[in-house]
Amino acid sequence: MKLEKSRLIVKRSYKEVYKTDEGIVKIFEPIHPKSAIFNEALNTVRVEETQLDIPKLKEVRQIDGKWAIIIEYKPGKTLEEMMDEEPEKLKKYMTDFVELQLRMQKNRAPMLNAMRDKLKRQISSLTALNATQRYELLARLSNMPKHAKLCHGDFNPSNVIVEKSGRMTVIDWAHATQGNASADAAMTYLLFALEDQEKADLYLDLFCRKNDTAKQYVRQWLPIVAAAQLEKENEFRKDFLMQWIDVEE
Repeated sequence: MKLEKSRLIVKRSYKEVYKTDEGIVKIFEPIHPKSAIFNEALNTVRVEETQLDIPKLKEVRQIDGKWAIIIEYKPGKTLEEMMDEEPEKLKKYMTDFVELQLRMQKNRAPMLNAMRDKLKRQISSLTALNATQRYELLARLSNMPKHAKLCHGDFNPSNVIVEKSGRMTVIDWAHATQGNASADAAMTYLLFALEDQEKADLYLDLFCRKNDTAKQYVRQWLPIVAAAQLEKENEFRKDFLMQWIDVEE
């Protein structure tokens, strides 16, 4: 594969993503765990098996000594781009976004890892919180209802591709689990709130209204999912997340 003829579309500290003739190629730096790379590939295949229309996994291989995942390319704009380009249509686009999430969550992928186990593992390993804070969060998690819905884990408008026909496709399933839909909604709310509180509030209002879910219930998940993201210091601001973690210090 000649990457010099490819188009770099995303660059992170741990990966580069290219658009090539073969599709979307994600090339990971050696610092990124090999297990996480293969887990992303496995997640993608397990979501494919739900018959949800997503970009399919084509191959996992090494390129110049680095592990890479090759996935189908879906043409179109991201929903994030469309929201930015046409702010007057924000409510329509947000409605489409929420309805897509709700359709996604109707699916089941029993081979995916359980969200509850992942959250427990993330919170238990935190050094940014003391033992009392971790205990309170884990106790809260154990009392939350147990569900097994398909959850994306990073559901935001940059991970939704809109084709010219209007068809929407969800991409990037690295964090997919089976679990509670409202926990997934809480994660999406935090992603919006990190950038724009008004968008976050609009999202939560639409999600709860269309899913007949109390906002208070989604908010009960916020300390849990915020704490779980503290390990991702390169992607989330610690001070922002800590304000959501309302447990005893």
